[in-house]
Amino acid sequence: MANQLSRLDQVFAALADPTRRAIVMRLCAGEASVGELADPFDMALPSFMKHIHVLETSGLVQSEKSGRVRTCRLSPDALLGAEDWFQQQRAIWEARLDRFEAYVMKLKKEREAARRPSKTTSKTTKRKGS
Repeated sequence: MANQLSRLDQVFAALADPTRRAIVMRLCAGEASVGELADPFDMALPSFMKHIHVLETSGLVQSEKSGRVRTCRLSPDALLGAEDWFQQQRAIWEARLDRFEAYVMKLKKEREAARRPSKTTSKTTKRKGS
């Protein structure tokens, strides 16, 4: 369990950076060389490689070197832990919202009941007005 939380922390930490999110989005379209991935970014290659390393450490990206070219590909299974966590959070919040809605409906019914004149009150009002 602790290892899963550590992996989840690494995935969220990796995705916290906009450059790394852009790399992941690009790899959704298919594998690419580090040079292709680095091209749109205005940074030195060693700095860019640090981003690749973080993504590899988190398990989001795998790379292999063939000659002088390092090719990266997405490892979507690394996102399963994050997806599970989001589903658990969604279930918690939906249950909270359902309870809140039930409470609001209860208050609304109580307010409507308090506004309705009772039968004895309406008879008394008619007698006084006659």
